[in-house]
Amino acid sequence: MAAVIGLHSYCGRLAGTVLRTPRRALWGQNRKKLEEVKIPEKAVEIKEEPILECPPPRSRKYIPPEDLQSRVESHVRGVFGTCLNNDWQETSLEKSQLKFSLLAQLAEEFGHVVPNSRLHQMRSVKDVVHFYSIPVQDGTKFDEISSRQLPSNLKITWDY
Repeated sequence: MAAVIGLHSYCGRLAGTVLRTPRRALWGQNRKKLEEVKIPEKAVEIKEEPILECPPPRSRKYIPPEDLQSRVESHVRGVFGTCLNNDWQETSLEKSQLKFSLLAQLAEEFGHVVPNSRLHQMRSVKDVVHFYSIPVQDGTKFDEISSRQLPSNLKITWDY
C-alpha cells in the first residue's frame, strides 16, 4: 500500500505537482462505484476464437544420401573456390563467413541442420562430412523400446 502511494506521489512530482490521493479513495467507496459500471450487451461483440491445435512435432529423421561425399565436395568447391588443397576434407573452417555459407547450403540441400551446440566442433570439412554421415532416428526411447521384442511379463500401454 505504501508502495502504491509512493509511486503515485512520485509520478505526480514528474508532472510538476504532487498528487495526494487519500487511501480511502483507492480502496474505499470509489472502488465500489467503479465496479458497478455496466456495459450494454449490444456494445459487446462476442468473438469466437478458433480452437488452437498443437502442431505435429517436427520430424528430425535424417538418412544420409549415398553420394554424400561428392555432394559435399561440390559445395566445398563452390564456396572455397581456388583456395582448396588436393585433400578437400582437410580444408579449415576458420573463416566464419565461409563456414556459415557452406553449412547453410548443406542444411538446405540435406534438410538437416547442424545444431548450435555442435557448431564449434566443425573445424574442418572432415567434421562436417562426419556429422552428415550419421543417421538420425525420429522417435523417442519409448518408441524404440515398444518396437522391440519384450518379455511376456512386460507390456507398454500408451493409452491409460
